[in-house]
Amino acid sequence: MLAAVTVPVAASVDPSAVVAAGREPGEPWFCLEQPDRDRAALAALGCATALEEHGPERFVRVAKRWSALVATARCDAPDAGPGSGLVAVGGFAFAHEGGASRHWRGYAPASLHVPEIAFARRGDQVRMTAAALVGAGDDPDALLARLQDRLASLDPAATLPLWDPDPVGTFSVESAMPPEHYEGAVARGVERIRAGALDKVVLAREVQVHAPADHDPAAILGILREGFPSCFVFCVGRGDAAFVAASPELLIRREGMRATTLALAGSTGRSADPAVDNHLGERLLRSGKDREEHAIVVRRLARALREHAVWVAEGPEPVVVKVANIQHLATPIRAQLTRPVPAVRLAGLLHPTPAVGGEPWAAASPLIPELEGLDRGWYAGPVGWTDTNEDGEFCVALRSALLIGPVARLYAGVGVVRDSDPAAELAETEVKLRALLPVLGAERT
Repeated sequence: MLAAVTVPVAASVDPSAVVAAGREPGEPWFCLEQPDRDRAALAALGCATALEEHGPERFVRVAKRWSALVATARCDAPDAGPGSGLVAVGGFAFAHEGGASRHWRGYAPASLHVPEIAFARRGDQVRMTAAALVGAGDDPDALLARLQDRLASLDPAATLPLWDPDPVGTFSVESAMPPEHYEGAVARGVERIRAGALDKVVLAREVQVHAPADHDPAAILGILREGFPSCFVFCVGRGDAAFVAASPELLIRREGMRATTLALAGSTGRSADPAVDNHLGERLLRSGKDREEHAIVVRRLARALREHAVWVAEGPEPVVVKVANIQHLATPIRAQLTRPVPAVRLAGLLHPTPAVGGEPWAAASPLIPELEGLDRGWYAGPVGWTDTNEDGEFCVALRSALLIGPVARLYAGVGVVRDSDPAAELAETEVKLRALLPVLGAERT
């Protein structure tokens, strides 16, 4: 049985900083923030129990296991607010058997952890939850004493470490595959699309940054939340690895009978000159190639939600969303559910969207690994949380990097349609990679 206690803590507590500073070697940790949305933050330490699955039914099985745990859980604050109280945090690989490569060890195809300690913040309210899995033969007093010792070891005044802007040593950047390989993959994808095999396929590439010292995920998290306050900024630590991202894309948010998602597809760069920046955005809105790519995503998301909703409403026209280094076409989509489908199940129904996979998915699914030649792991998979009401929030793990010691593996992809140009698509991946490359030291090479 799961047992949890939730208490308010000082508004000055920085959830991510306390967790990052208090983590022990090898201990799983999780931070997810969206600063511009009422300072929303959820940060967690440890693992009272893990829900891990693989295969095509992984979302369904994880959702069922979480429902079973919640049914017998003892919580003193089951409705403490979004992300507060007893939660399960983590994510899912892009593919149902993804993450098999050695560097993705610890990141199972489906992996939600019920943390031992979690901090949730909305506005100026911060709550802390301590949880334990209590078995028939466990000593409750011993479990309580261990949790109290763990809580006492945390520093409520902790701050995230500063990022070193000028480290000593040499950085190197290299593509996992030559750029020519990626252009060739795009060209072959266009051939398949023009032959009528599918409408769209998303192809990603991997770039590695080798640093003279270990990358510091906590310092990188701090830079990302300052530089990308409108994005979902997260860090998921497993073993000696950390998966970090600043993603602009919401996959699903469930609040009771309401569900919200965001179609995000079609992108261009930014400019320091406001006039040029606005021109780039207007050109994106008029781009037939980008509008086609975007419409494919909107149709699929709306269709998937419509099967479980009384009504589905989408914006009449896409709008331009600007983040630090890139602009996207975006269409919000809202739905009123016919029944309370769990957030994890909804994530499984929507993943992968055509913004990260392809359309139709049955045709794109085998083509992606064939053309990419890489293990995406958790890149482009859902990352987030769910609570005892089975509400929750999952973003798509974009603009992301897997950090292991001095090596960072960055991932970026683009949507390929019939009018895609291989050189232009390669250039678009470079724009997306620039969200993280400077933070990881690549600009110093």
